Amino acid sequence: MNNKPTPVVIGVDVGSGSVRAGVFDTSGTMLARATQPITLYKGPEHYVEQSSSEIWDAVCQTVRQALAASKVSPERVAGIGFDATCSLVVVGDGGVPLAVGPSEDPQRNVIVWMDHRATAQAEMINATGHPVLQYVGGKISPEMETPKLLWLKENLPDVYHNAWQFFDLADFLTWKATGDLARSVCTVTCKWTYLAHEKRWDPDYFRRIGLEELADEDFRRIGINIVEPGVPCGQGLTAEAADRMGLPSGTPVGTGIIDAHAGGIGTLGVGGGAVRNLAYVFGTSSCTMTSTQEPAFIPGVWGPYYSAMVPALWLNEGGQSAAGAAIAQLVSLHPAAPEATIKATEAGVSLPTYLADLARKKGLSAADAVQLTRNIHVVPEFLGNRSPQADPHARAVIVGLGMESDIDSLICLYIAGLCGIGYGLRQIIDAQARMGVTVDNVVLSGGAGRHPLVRQLIADACGYPVITTKAEEPVMLGAAILGAVAGGLSPSVSHAMEQFCVLDGQYLPEASVSELHTLRYQAFVRLQNEARLIRETLQ
Repeated sequence: MNNKPTPVVIGVDVGSGSVRAGVFDTSGTMLARATQPITLYKGPEHYVEQSSSEIWDAVCQTVRQALAASKVSPERVAGIGFDATCSLVVVGDGGVPLAVGPSEDPQRNVIVWMDHRATAQAEMINATGHPVLQYVGGKISPEMETPKLLWLKENLPDVYHNAWQFFDLADFLTWKATGDLARSVCTVTCKWTYLAHEKRWDPDYFRRIGLEELADEDFRRIGINIVEPGVPCGQGLTAEAADRMGLPSGTPVGTGIIDAHAGGIGTLGVGGGAVRNLAYVFGTSSCTMTSTQEPAFIPGVWGPYYSAMVPALWLNEGGQSAAGAAIAQLVSLHPAAPEATIKATEAGVSLPTYLADLARKKGLSAADAVQLTRNIHVVPEFLGNRSPQADPHARAVIVGLGMESDIDSLICLYIAGLCGIGYGLRQIIDAQARMGVTVDNVVLSGGAGRHPLVRQLIADACGYPVITTKAEEPVMLGAAILGAVAGGLSPSVSHAMEQFCVLDGQYLPEASVSELHTLRYQAFVRLQNEARLIRETLQ
């Protein structure tokens, strides 16, 4: 009789505003979790920064807290995996933080993904028309790392030249945990222009855009050893990291992944698998991920990236820089927002969740709600259009507001904003379909997409079935899956996805409002185009 305790795995998710750690069993059930907020430093203009030291402290504390809450012996932890936002971490010799902005505070050494300070550098890079850009949807984004590196070189040359390593945040975490400088195929392919299908950096690209030093030094500061997510890093946790986390030294650590892609790994093991479904992570921002057997070049949609999420498959990645954040911004503009915010706080939920709950209490289905808000149209591009227009200068458009100031009208504005999110998703799906990439379902994850009303509205607005999984925290589960692979519980990421992902529900598009949503979607596209024409005319 085998009385050996069953193993568990730990997933750590570093988002824009918090660090979360979860302990999972081998069926994907979360046994416990812990959360700790982290600071976002904003300003001036589009600058957004963080502290890698604060993030690492939070990682260690949340792992220790989640493990304690699970009442699981540390020796049962078979592996740990990390995901994080695709933010740029800059460190000097020995990992000492270096300041990346005008504050000159070395603790502020992370340029956050949403930081758009490098928009001019991105536009200059795009003007080169370099062949590498074919693998980022034709245009590089200011959210990616080479424009940010160029900004550093031009504006903080001492920091740029004195930097020992430039990390994507997930790779920084695995280095801190293990001492291994290996980079993830996911991070460097999706955000740094590494050509994974050829297993190389392109020196000509870096020389053409003005980052010739990185090519001359054979890319030692941005990654020489590039490995797939889930591959064990070094010899596992160092003694120092293990002590801080409360885990045994040598606990296996999987090569990390970008947070949105962890959501894909944590959900796409259901409903036909990665090549049948589009993963849609709806959080502060949104991210769409579609996997194909052969590369697909889709204007305005990032990729194709080889093995960046699921090994041996090509990935196309879209989404918007602001999604949940756009909805929060939208509803904050309404006259009833202060009153509703107080009530939401009393209920212990966010304002958007409070409004969704209130709509349901009023007996409104998703179909009823869109009928009520049929004259209000929102293009929620407060932070530009990431896909498929690749337009960082785009801004939100709101049409149809009257003088109403009560909470009912706030609900209508909220519903219209959610429809706009769904139409943006539909636009990406349409752009992909025109290039021959089709999907059967949208597999939804992310904190902003948890409410049943939101899920049905997204299904109705985009016109595709929305599938959800039983995972409470699919992004954290995706990170834990990497730990399971590193710890030998699963032979591959693909196998682990099938093992850990369990189907929960399905939301089918409501036929009665299909025509209305199609008309509203057409209006959405017209408003986008008109706003761009107005902007260009007045420049």
